[in-house]
Amino acid sequence: MIPRYSRPEMVAVWSPESKFRIWFEIEAHACDALAELGVIPKEAAQTIWEKGGNATFDIDRIDEIERETKHDVIAFLTHLAEIVGPDARFVHQGMTSSDVLDTCFNVQLVKATDLLLADMDALLAAIKRRAIEHKDTVCIGRSHGIHAEPVTFGLKMAEAYAEFDRCRTRLVNAREEIATCAISGAVGTFANIDPRVEEHVAKAMGLTAEPVSTQVIPRDRHAMYFATLGVIASSIERVATEIRHLQRTEVLEAEEYFSKGQKGSSAMPHKRNPVLTENLTGLSRLVRMAVTPAMENVALWHERDISHSSVERMIGPDTTVTLDFALARLTGVIDKLMVYPERMVGNMDRLGGLVHSQRILLALTQAGSSREDAYRLVQRNAMKVWNSYQTSGDSEVDFLTELLNDEDVRKYLSETEIRDRFDLGYHTKHVDTIFARVFKDS
Repeated sequence: MIPRYSRPEMVAVWSPESKFRIWFEIEAHACDALAELGVIPKEAAQTIWEKGGNATFDIDRIDEIERETKHDVIAFLTHLAEIVGPDARFVHQGMTSSDVLDTCFNVQLVKATDLLLADMDALLAAIKRRAIEHKDTVCIGRSHGIHAEPVTFGLKMAEAYAEFDRCRTRLVNAREEIATCAISGAVGTFANIDPRVEEHVAKAMGLTAEPVSTQVIPRDRHAMYFATLGVIASSIERVATEIRHLQRTEVLEAEEYFSKGQKGSSAMPHKRNPVLTENLTGLSRLVRMAVTPAMENVALWHERDISHSSVERMIGPDTTVTLDFALARLTGVIDKLMVYPERMVGNMDRLGGLVHSQRILLALTQAGSSREDAYRLVQRNAMKVWNSYQTSGDSEVDFLTELLNDEDVRKYLSETEIRDRFDLGYHTKHVDTIFARVFKDS
């Protein structure tokens, strides 16, 4: 976790204080269940809560013990015994370290996911607002980076909304899948602890009992969880890349907000760079970097090994903290994004009406021309415009004029029929339909 790309609330989920508090709650809830089953005295379970529940765990002391024991859970239990006293002997009855570690890790992932879901809601709200604002703001759609046909900037935002809405659904499902608890003892057989203890702890911690856990919770759950975060990161990068392209000097249809006093370059005072979306592209790569290790963690030896442990100690906090920051940053970018409708129209007009070529192609075929001949006639006139554009940067040849002067085209289409195919509104007539589909439940 790097402070530059971290937000306090998510960092707190992964703090040592938070971890040890969750460890204590797992152990204390287990003691409550053991007491109800008559395995340990009820007075002992009460004492454990009274003395440990209000305690501030000494992280330096735990680290000191771990340096000797070389075991983090034992170090914590030893320190807890120093706080609780003799009744601490009833803590961890029939349990194994993975019961504490895995259940805690899933609690932390659930807490982190709740923050990420709140981030997603804020992002969706920002995207929706900008989508509605620019529903009818016409701009050129591009395929292969080349002018294609008109769309609206609102449609670009609606596409992003639908994508992140799917991401939110995936995240909800990932939260449900990861929210399991294992208190099943060595190799997961419940030989030394009653399954009812697991059920009690799961309910108390807001989890569900893992159906079968060997000595660890199955890591396919975690693989799916981190894969979901990776998909969300990819969606962030897609939107960030779109904005970066739109901010290029030659395009400049949209631009990151540039605040008063902001500097774009140490060398060139004129620069206004898309630094936030470039940053988001890099952060997305970091989140996806965790996906492959999470997949490889699935294949553990027999009932348990700890080859996954070092991986998860890093990717758990790093990916959730980074994604939390990235979602918040993207929300800010969308919220303040500068949009230039006049520039969009100007860019679209630079190719002299070529955006209407498909309509002419279809009109020719409907008027009796073969598709092959129609394509040839349209392309013949379109290339004149292209060649002019390549020379001057703005086409001095007009596509409509060329078509009107082409005798082969006029054999099929009248002047009115040709002019009618140059109506921009034709391309946006179903925008309301698309918006109704995207925002139907919001």
